[in-house]
This record gives sequence, C-alpha cells and structure tokens, in this order.
Amino acid sequence: MTSSSADFVEIRQLRKSFGGADVLKGVDLVFRLGEIHAFIGANGAGKSTLLGCLSGAVEPSSGTIAIDGEVFDTLSPRLALEKGIGIIYQHFQVVEGLTVADNIFLGSELRRMGIVDTRQQNERAAALLARLGAVLAPDMPLERLSVGERQIVEIARALRIGPKVLILDEPTAALSDREMSALHDVVRTLAHAENIAIVYVTHLIDEIKAIADCVTVLRDGAVVWTRPAARIDSRQIAEAIAPNSKGLGQATALRSDARSLLQLHNYASPYTGPIDLDIRAGEIVGVYGLMGSGRTDLLESLVGARPRRSGEMLLEGRLLSISDPGAAMRAGIAFVASDRNEQSLFGSLPAIENLLMPHLGGFARKRAVHAALFERAAHDLSLHPANPALEARRFSGGNAQKLVMGRWLLPGLKVRLLVLDEPTQGVDIGARAEIYKLLHDFAQAGGAVVIASSDPTEIRALANRILVLGQGRPVELIEREISEDELVHLAHNSFAAKRGTSHGKPFGELSTESSHAAHVD
Repeated sequence: MTSSSADFVEIRQLRKSFGGADVLKGVDLVFRLGEIHAFIGANGAGKSTLLGCLSGAVEPSSGTIAIDGEVFDTLSPRLALEKGIGIIYQHFQVVEGLTVADNIFLGSELRRMGIVDTRQQNERAAALLARLGAVLAPDMPLERLSVGERQIVEIARALRIGPKVLILDEPTAALSDREMSALHDVVRTLAHAENIAIVYVTHLIDEIKAIADCVTVLRDGAVVWTRPAARIDSRQIAEAIAPNSKGLGQATALRSDARSLLQLHNYASPYTGPIDLDIRAGEIVGVYGLMGSGRTDLLESLVGARPRRSGEMLLEGRLLSISDPGAAMRAGIAFVASDRNEQSLFGSLPAIENLLMPHLGGFARKRAVHAALFERAAHDLSLHPANPALEARRFSGGNAQKLVMGRWLLPGLKVRLLVLDEPTQGVDIGARAEIYKLLHDFAQAGGAVVIASSDPTEIRALANRILVLGQGRPVELIEREISEDELVHLAHNSFAAKRGTSHGKPFGELSTESSHAAHVD
C-alpha cells in the first residue's frame, strides 16, 4: 500500500433482499486508492451481490455508496463506469474471431469517417498493453492467446475507461502458476504505481498473502471483519469463512469390511487427477474443493459427460468404458448436475414428466403406471406440493431438487452409484435435511454416493470420507475427524497441492499445467 492511499469508495449499511431473503445485511466497507483489497467468502456469502451493487448491475434495497465523496442510493452500469468503476468478470467477455485490439475496443470502436480506424486502435491498444508489461501484438487473433493472455486483454479493455477502481472477480481461477504470478505483478503495478483501488475477489487464502494489502471476509451477507493482510494468517481467514458448526456434526466412519463398489486406478479426467480411490457400498464420499479445484470436471468424467484422460474405472470388479451419460445409466451410475435450472429441470413441463423423463422409453413407458410411480415418489421424497400436474418452475428450490434427484431413486432402477454436484445449491435448511436423509437412506440400502460440494459443513456432515482437491490435484483423502476450518484450510492450500505436497496420503501429480478456460469446479 502506498502513502497516497485515500478513501475513494465508502459503502454504508448496504442491504439487498431477493423475494424476502436477505442477501446483504447492512454491509459497511471502504476501498482505498493505491490498495489491493482482497474480498473473500464462501459461495452464497453475498460477494457477487455486493459487487453487482458497486458495478451498477444490482439495485440495493437500502444503504448508500459514496464515490469520491458523491453519495448514491443506486448506480447504473453506465453511471458506475462514468464514476471510474471497472469490473472484470470471472467468465471472460472476450470474443474469438477478433484481434486483441478489436477486443480491447469492443463496443467503443475508434472510427474515422464512419469506418473503424484499425491503425489508431492498434496504436492505443499497444500503449495499454505496454502499461501492463504484456508482450502481445494488437493484431494477433484472440484464439491464439493463452488463458492468462486473455485475462490481460480483459484488463487492458478495462483500463481504456481510465478506472479509479478495478474489480477483479476470481481472476486466477483457470490460470497456471506462471500466469498467476504474471497477473499478480500487473495488479501490484496498477495499485501501487498507478494508484488504482483494486478489489480482488478470490477463493484462495494462500493467494491473499501473495497479493493483498487488506482483507475483508464476508459471511451470510455480513462483514465478519476487515484487517490488514500483514496482521492475519491463513488459519484466521479459514475460521472466519467457516466457523465450526454446532448443529450437524460429522458423519461416522464406514466399516472396514464394506465391499468395494467402484474403483479408480490412476484415474485422470481432462483437468483432474490422477486419483486412486476405492468407493465402497454403503458409503458417501465427499469431494471438497474451491472454484477451479476440479470437482465438476471429475464428477462429469465419471458419468461420461467429459472424457477420461487416463487410468481405469471398475464397477464391482468389471472394467468400465463410459463414453456418455447413457452408458453410465445402463451401468447403474446416475448423475445430478449442479445447475438444475440449466442442466436438469424442464421448467415448463409438469412435475410428473420431470420425474419420469429419463425413463419414458424404458420401464415407465406405460402411462398407466405413471400416476402410481409419482404418488410413491412424492411420498418418499416428501415432495410439496405433491401435484403431478404443477409446472416444475413453480416448485421451491428444495422441492425442485427433490424432483431431479427422485428420477434416480425410483423403484426398480438398479442405480448403484449416485453422483451429485452441489446437490443443495439454492436449497433452504429444511429441504437440505430431507435431501440428506434421502442420500443416507440410499447408501444404507447398499448403494454408494459421491457428492461434490463447496460447503464444508455439508461435506463434513454427509461424507464418511472426504477427498480434498486443489487446482486439479488431490490434496488429501480424509478418513479421520476434521473440523470445518481445517477442511477449508486444506482446500485453500492450492500452491502446496500444485507442488505435489500432501497433508495426508500421497497422490500422483498432474504433469501439465492448466492452460484452458473450461469450467473446472
């Protein structure tokens, strides 16, 4: 932090509610010129909503935002830009088929006599890139750039408006070590040499020590604390993000004589692995990690939605070669994706069709059995309302998730392994307890469950064993009691994972760096 630091943005008692649910609960924050302010919290803490209010994408319910002394009740995206607030989102806004310079000036092209002035754009783009220490040709096609280089193009575009505040939302989620280090150098230059206030959103505790001057932890829509980075350690941050739960406790260990159901030998998905793991009947295995850890990549590979890169998968001793989700279903492996609205639920169709959708060409082809199946499933799932004709989008988040999960819990399916990605995302506490019971009942009946979650309380309560992932590498397979803050600490220890350091059982290392922008949560 430089001596020129000065308060530029002051957020006072900012509140935001969506449909009666309080997402922000009176947030007070200050962002200063010349300072890198790390902003951290678990999924659902309210980070995105707060940044949306600051960038003009979300209208606050109450509170004020003061920018350089001028007070606003709400901002529009245009007004935020005019007042010097720029934001770079986690998912890149660059466009393939255009050059570096075209992307930097996208939407604000420099024109001469109505025609894009390519020469002038290239000259100004070169000057912006030089400020960032980037060796990129302005006329280079975007598709030739690495993920880290595309991130630099995003920053150069943001600098074009002359921001006083620059928000970076999870900027290193898909970067390699080298690209991450280069980005850190750029961010330090912008803050400490150019006196820009940097709001740096990250899930990585170890990254904070490398980059931040100041740290704020947000939990359940409220600021836990704001402290100088030099005066805190990673354990304090982990405890602030996920204090020990006093309600759910920890799942019990599985009997050592339980039979093997699914075995992974030196198994690697496109981004994650290699992994050796024996999943046993009656067991719930939790996969815990942060954004970019490889949770979704691994799970989708197990069910054929992504390819297997190497290694073997055996189901009850039989070698499997699963090329698509249909083959997984036929083998007795079912998958529930993380985004039910985009990937699973047919919102305009009635509940009965959503429940039976995957089976209408199989055992549920006879319409005479549909009503009986729905009635039994609604009872077993505690579905409310138990109305087969109600459109799926009319159900609450928890009951919609029960519909999606219920597809694989119908009688006679012979599902042996249930794979779930963030199964309680957007689900209230009461419905969560009911979903947990469904998973425990499935396991106790002889099946096995693999569940990926970013919620340490959930993982600790459900899983007999926990596989912690960090940036595509296995960090530890936990077969002991563990506190939530320790679990968070392990997951954030991504640098150690990338160097091949383990806190428990050793795992193999991935031989190549991640250099793609695929969604790898």
